[in-house]
Amino acid sequence: MQLNINEITPKEIVAGYHGRFIHTGRLTIAYWEVAEGATMPVHQHIHEQTSQVTTGKFELTVNGIRTLLEPGMVIVIPPNVPHGGIAITPCQLLDIFAPVREDYQ
Repeated sequence: MQLNINEITPKEIVAGYHGRFIHTGRLTIAYWEVAEGATMPVHQHIHEQTSQVTTGKFELTVNGIRTLLEPGMVIVIPPNVPHGGIAITPCQLLDIFAPVREDYQ
């Protein structure tokens, strides 16, 4: 399978979070464009998740611990762990979820 991420129509999942999603048989890849100041409320889900900032700065809180993520940094979020965050600057994020995020299809 070959895809061009720029040809995928973005979906606004939470105010200020526009995602383009690729779903395989086992995982979901999410390319996010996030507006400065946009907040992702604290939540949890059954999916294991990795989050990487590709541009900008994002403050992520995982299980009550805050971390400022900048380009090149990756964080692993285990299943069912509370997490949320805020875009300190306009930013782009790359999240990978396993299993597939059915709610993003």
